[in-house]
Amino acid sequence: MAISELQLGLIGAGVVAVVGVLAYNKWQERKAQKHAEKTFRSEHRDVLFEPSLSADTPVDIPDDTPQKEPASSPAPAPRSVAPAEVGRKAPDVPAEVDERVDCVLRIESIEPLVAGRVWQTQQTELAGLSKPVGWFAFDEGRNKWISLDRNSGEAHHWFCAAMQLVDRRGPINDADFSRFTDGIQRLADQFMAIPAAPLARTEALGRAEELDRFCASVDVQIGVNLVSRGAPFAGTKLRGLVEAQGMTLRGDGLFHAEDDDGNSLFVLGNLEPTLMSAEGMRDLQTRGLTLIVDVPRVAEGAQVFDRMMLVARQLADTLDADLVDDNRSPFGPEAAKVIRGQIQQFQAQMREYGLPAGSALAMRLFAA
Repeated sequence: MAISELQLGLIGAGVVAVVGVLAYNKWQERKAQKHAEKTFRSEHRDVLFEPSLSADTPVDIPDDTPQKEPASSPAPAPRSVAPAEVGRKAPDVPAEVDERVDCVLRIESIEPLVAGRVWQTQQTELAGLSKPVGWFAFDEGRNKWISLDRNSGEAHHWFCAAMQLVDRRGPINDADFSRFTDGIQRLADQFMAIPAAPLARTEALGRAEELDRFCASVDVQIGVNLVSRGAPFAGTKLRGLVEAQGMTLRGDGLFHAEDDDGNSLFVLGNLEPTLMSAEGMRDLQTRGLTLIVDVPRVAEGAQVFDRMMLVARQLADTLDADLVDDNRSPFGPEAAKVIRGQIQQFQAQMREYGLPAGSALAMRLFAA
């Protein structure tokens, strides 16, 4: 049925009236909101009482003049919401994280995310990194960060990823930085979450280079060798003697002297290529052993070295062996005194740098 010009005119007038009512209501809503903000606004910002902002919330309107919108204009496109707009104060970084040695990125989600899903996604997005990454979620009920793994089942608003800048293989490179920051952005996009701005690329890489130079300057392992004067050492006898010194054979093929917490202080291994094992000790025959202390990984390194040398001398006497350095030169009391002083110097440098030997941070940076 054909529509007359009169009908078209009535329809058009009706549309204009509806749009006018909607625009007027929108203007009244904005005006009321701005009046409330002026009434209760304080000069001191309190993020605990700030409401979350949406994409429709007006910003930077200088006065109460209503902002007219054309009736034909499309709805405003969604925009990214900055972390400060969400209304929750960002928690500090986890205690296990140190921004001197980690590249840190925090992620905020308006809706809580299941931690296990975040963990699984990051394994794909961050695959190929040359450095370890720690993942944490902020437990608001307990007001603390907790470590994540694939079995984490709770949901959280805040997550933190920390990529270590340096390890014994060297510092991160440009590819590592890009892979980390781009991977976190992709992860955030998948979950409609908001990542904080990362550390600047040049600053992150420069910090990594500087830290690596220092770590290389104190990355020292002290070794002393026992070489048979005659018959090779029998594995069964050797195992009994070493275990009598309180050392334990681990799966890495080394006997470990441990502290009260089970941390390794120094190790004893085969100077020949064959690794030692519980099953193979019965048939083992070797003409040399080596004892090693990893200086950055032990607190009170001089005392640990003294204990290692005591074990070395006792084994040398019992096994009829010479105590020598890596050049097969005799390793006597004078040489031991020099080495002991060097250990003290290296560990003093680490303390001054804020990276004490044997600390949790040092254990991460100088991981075997």
